[in-house]
Order: sequence, then structure tokens, then C-alpha cells
Amino acid sequence: MAGDVNTPGTTNESHAFVETAVARHQAPLLRYATRLLHGDADRARDVVQDTFVKLLAQQPAEVDGHVAEWLFTVCRHRALDVLRKEGRMKLFDEGQAERLSAPEPLPGAGAERAETQAAVLKLIERLPRNQQEVVRLKFQNGFSYKEISRITSLSVTNVGFILHTAVARLRKEMAAQAE
Repeated sequence: MAGDVNTPGTTNESHAFVETAVARHQAPLLRYATRLLHGDADRARDVVQDTFVKLLAQQPAEVDGHVAEWLFTVCRHRALDVLRKEGRMKLFDEGQAERLSAPEPLPGAGAERAETQAAVLKLIERLPRNQQEVVRLKFQNGFSYKEISRITSLSVTNVGFILHTAVARLRKEMAAQAE
């Protein structure tokens, strides 16, 4: 068909499905990929774009009901592929994680909350990488243990242990700072 903008095997329904997924998940995926790629926002955008291109190739019925989990899994695998391919791993520079965090609270939310958030983010940065990733997937993106397990290829038990260990360490360090 001369005026058909769809590629073979796609429908308007699948395009709408992907557009909805982009609108809902692009920002959290960008934050996640940026962290996995050690703060490289350009590479993160490429990884997220690749993730959505792969979603476009899927039938909506195949990922419906677990699209967020599917997107984060594909994004994670793609980001790890990029890291392996480039063979570089670098730590966050001082203050870099704060610049990449979610937008500031709405005006009037209170300076104390902002200070607490900044303190928690700094403490999270000091956790081992696997703990950082699991904590962020759970608390910043709201995934269940089972979803995190599928995204990271860890067992559900291991996810629970890693989260428990990380939260206990964060509580201990927050209490020490409060003294």
C-alpha cells in the first residue's frame, strides 16, 4: 500500500502500545540505564532507544501485563552488553549521582526532606553495585522481588537477601549520621 506507514508485521495497535510504553517508562528507563552506564546519558539514551525498538518488534500480547519488567530486563541486558563491548567501567564522580536522580520535590516540600533524600542517595552510592541496583529497582521503580529477580537474573531469595542487607546497612549508617 503506497500510503501505509506501518512496517511489515506491525499495526496501529502495536504502535499505540509502544507510544504508551514510551510515555510511561522512558524517564525511569533513562535513569536506570544512566546509572548502569556510570552516568553516560548519551549511551543511556541509545540503550533506551534500542529497548523501545525491540518492543516495537514484539506483539503487544506477548508483553502485555509485564511490559515494565520486560523493558527493564531488555534495557539492563543492552546496557551490560555496551559495558562489555566497550570494556570500561568507571565509578561515579563526586556528586554525579545527585545530578542524575529524580527531579527535585515540588516547591514547598521542605528542605529537611531534600536533605534526607540527598543523604540517602549518598549512602546508596556507597553500597556495592549489586545492592545499589536492587535498591533502585525496588524503591525508585517499584518492582516486586519476583520482577527484580527476572530483570537481574538473581533468585528471588537472593534479591530479598540483597535488599535486606542493603536496607539494614542504610538504616545503620543513617542512625550513625543522626547522632
